[in-house]
Amino acid sequence: MSDPRYQIDVSVVTRFLPEQSQPDNDRYAFAYTITVQNNGQLPAKLMSRHWLITNGDGEVEEVRGAGVVGQQPLIEPGASHTYSSGAVISTRVGTMQGTYQMFAEDGKRFDAIIAPFRLAVPGALH
Repeated sequence: MSDPRYQIDVSVVTRFLPEQSQPDNDRYAFAYTITVQNNGQLPAKLMSRHWLITNGDGEVEEVRGAGVVGQQPLIEPGASHTYSSGAVISTRVGTMQGTYQMFAEDGKRFDAIIAPFRLAVPGALH
């Protein structure tokens, strides 16, 4: 969104979880830590999330829900909210992408884009 009042930037760090994965059963677990940074001019509340999780075979799982990890944080201008969660996919490599539905202090609803990011077992990609 180009309006300077509503600028939310999302950054992601992922990690493979071998202790929770079962490769023999096509189960690959990943943790991700997300930082939601409010670079806009107004406080904004993260109301809900919409994820598209795609495995290496192109199968897509859609996830929707209120807030993130049970919270609907209000993020002040210049502040950020960081949380960790996880995903399980059936292949060694996959992607996630989506949106957060935000509600600004002035009553405007807008989407914060979560750009595609990769979930990959170390060594799975060359």
